[in-house]
Amino acid sequence: MMAGIRFAGKDYPPTSLAMLHGFLAASAVTMLIHAAATVGLPSLAMYVTVLFVVAAGGGVLMNLGYHWKKRSLPRALVVVHALPAAVGLVVATFSTRG
Repeated sequence: MMAGIRFAGKDYPPTSLAMLHGFLAASAVTMLIHAAATVGLPSLAMYVTVLFVVAAGGGVLMNLGYHWKKRSLPRALVVVHALPAAVGLVVATFSTRG
């Protein structure tokens, strides 16, 4: 939704939506890192965690470098932020064993 807002012509999404997204994503990545450090994760889950951490770095860059300064988010950076997160989500969703 936030990428859609940016590609629809607004400079950046509403701050409340961006912050909610960031807090939820950061809490999920924190839990993944905690699980990796305490009980261990399968190797594929570790790769997905790395993808989410890379995506988080892009999110922090967009938030602190652009959104907080009321500068227009570069569309390429939006894609670079979303791509590893989307790939990680797809891999995590469709790689379950059962």
